[in-house]
Amino acid sequence: MKSTRLNYLTKNIFLGIFTIMIVFLLNSCSTTIHFLNSSVVPAAQGSVKIKNDRNKNYVVQITLTDLAESQRLQPSKLTYVVWMLTDRETTKNVGQLSSSRGIMSKQLKGSFKTVSSSRPIKIFITAEDDAGVQYPGAQVILTTDKFEL
Repeated sequence: MKSTRLNYLTKNIFLGIFTIMIVFLLNSCSTTIHFLNSSVVPAAQGSVKIKNDRNKNYVVQITLTDLAESQRLQPSKLTYVVWMLTDRETTKNVGQLSSSRGIMSKQLKGSFKTVSSSRPIKIFITAEDDAGVQYPGAQVILTTDKFEL
């Protein structure tokens, strides 16, 4: 009876260690970069998580908190647009930031996810009047430093 209980505990311990190792390995395959403090929206905070998918593309996932509605900015804007500076030194509009409920809900949380074949070296967010703009405007809300993956 004691040996059966010992085997059961040993199996559970090894299973727990194995699970922790798998979680650690999965998280170690991604890079997290934090946005710099914003002078336009000082309370805004966020991070960018970048990892490779099985096709060797770059998966970019952004999470933000305490980001004011774009209509409350001075001057007010319609939306937030996410931009990516690539390793080829080109700046690409990769999409519009979405919020948890409506445009930057009362919770002031936003998120964004995209896939790119180009390697990102910097991510930044601007306030724009049109989500489909080809060049970033002057009102940069959040930015990262240049980074290496």
